[in-house]
Amino acid sequence: MADSQQTLKLRRLQDMNLRGARVLARVDYNVPLKDGGVADDTRIRETLPTLRHLLDVGAKVTLVAHLGRPSGKPNPKYSLKPVAERLGQLLKTRVHFASDCVGPEAHTVSAQLGSGELALLENLRFHPEEESNGGGFAQELSRHGEFFVQDAFGALHRAHASTAGVPKYLPGCIGLLVQKELEFLDRVIGNPQRPFLAILGGAKVSDKIGVMRRLVERIDTLVVGGGMAYTFLAAQNVEIGKSLLEKASIPDAKSIIEKAYNRGVECLLPADHVTVGELKDDCAAKITSGMAISPDQIGADIGPRSIEIFSQVISDSKTIFWNGPMGVFEMEPFARGSVAVAKAVARATGKGAVSIVGGGDSLALLNKAKVADKVTHCSTGGGASLEFLEGRVLPGLLALSQ
Repeated sequence: MADSQQTLKLRRLQDMNLRGARVLARVDYNVPLKDGGVADDTRIRETLPTLRHLLDVGAKVTLVAHLGRPSGKPNPKYSLKPVAERLGQLLKTRVHFASDCVGPEAHTVSAQLGSGELALLENLRFHPEEESNGGGFAQELSRHGEFFVQDAFGALHRAHASTAGVPKYLPGCIGLLVQKELEFLDRVIGNPQRPFLAILGGAKVSDKIGVMRRLVERIDTLVVGGGMAYTFLAAQNVEIGKSLLEKASIPDAKSIIEKAYNRGVECLLPADHVTVGELKDDCAAKITSGMAISPDQIGADIGPRSIEIFSQVISDSKTIFWNGPMGVFEMEPFARGSVAVAKAVARATGKGAVSIVGGGDSLALLNKAKVADKVTHCSTGGGASLEFLEGRVLPGLLALSQ
C-alpha cells in the first residue's frame, strides 16, 4: 500500500467466516436523487459484490449509509428510502427499511432479519453524533451486528461514528469494494507505467495542494483545469478577469509550479478559455485567443486549443489519474472541455493505458460522456482517493487495523 498505509493490517471479507452471522456493513450510498428516485446508481452497484457474498453465505446484513448534508436532523429530502428501493431492484430481493438508524424500530428490523436477508437503515447524518463521532452513537450502531464490514471507500477519510467509531465495538474487515479501490490506488503510487499523467480540476486549489505536492514527485505531466486553474494562472501573473480565485493559495500554486519545473515535470495550464460575463446558460460565451481573460469576463471552461493539447498528452500517457472537471460542466454550454477529456481518457484506456478516475463530479462526467465502462477504474471516493494518494492514513482504515 501507499507509504503511510504500510503499517496497517487489514482483514479481508473473503478471509472471514461469516456464515449465518449478523453483519453490520457501512456502505457509501451518497447518490444523487431526482424526482423521488436515484439519478445515478454507480455507488450502489459498486457494493453489490460485497452484498452478494454476504447474502450467499447466509449472513443477516444491516446496512448503514449517509446521504447529503441534512445538518444533523431528519429531512425527507435526504431519506435513503429511494436508495433501498433501487438496491432491491438491483439485487432482485426485498430490502427491509427502517425510518431511523438507531432506536427501537431500527433494532427490531435488524434483529428480525433471517439468513440471507438485508436491511438498509435511514440516513446516519440525521443524527449530529454521526459526524461528531459520539461514542454512544457508535455503540448503538454496533448493536446491529456481531461483525462489521467496511465497504464505504468514499467515507474512509472521515473520522465519523460509522467509520472510526464502530470498529471499537465490533471486529471488522474491509469489503470487496474497498479492496478494489486500494489495489488500484496502490498501483498509481507504487509502480505506474510511464508516462504517468495526473489531471486535476474542480473548484478549490486548497483541497488538492497536498496531493499535488505528492503527485509531482511521481508523475511525468500535471494538467490543471477547472476553477483551480485560474489561481495557477494568477500565480504566473496571467490576467484572469472575474474568474474564481483563491488568493491565499497563490503561494502554494507558485511552489507546485516551481517544484514541477525542478523535477522535470511538465505542468500544463489552459491555453485558452470559454468565458462569459455572467455564469448563466443563456449568456453569450466567448473564446479567448490565449491564456489571459479580459477584466469583465469569467472563465467557465477550457477552450478548443486546450482540449487539443490536453487530449494529445492524454493519448501519449500510460497511467492516468483524473480528479475534477475542467469547467462548470453542470451548465451545458460549459461541459465541452470536461466531456472531451473524459472521451480522451477512454480512448487512451482502449489503447492500453491504466486510467483511474475519482470523485463524484468526474464519475458524473464519465456517464455524461457515455464512457464510464471504458476506463480502468472509477473510484467511488474523490476525497478519500486524494487523501490516500497524499499519503495520509485514512481514519476508517486505521480504526480497522489489527
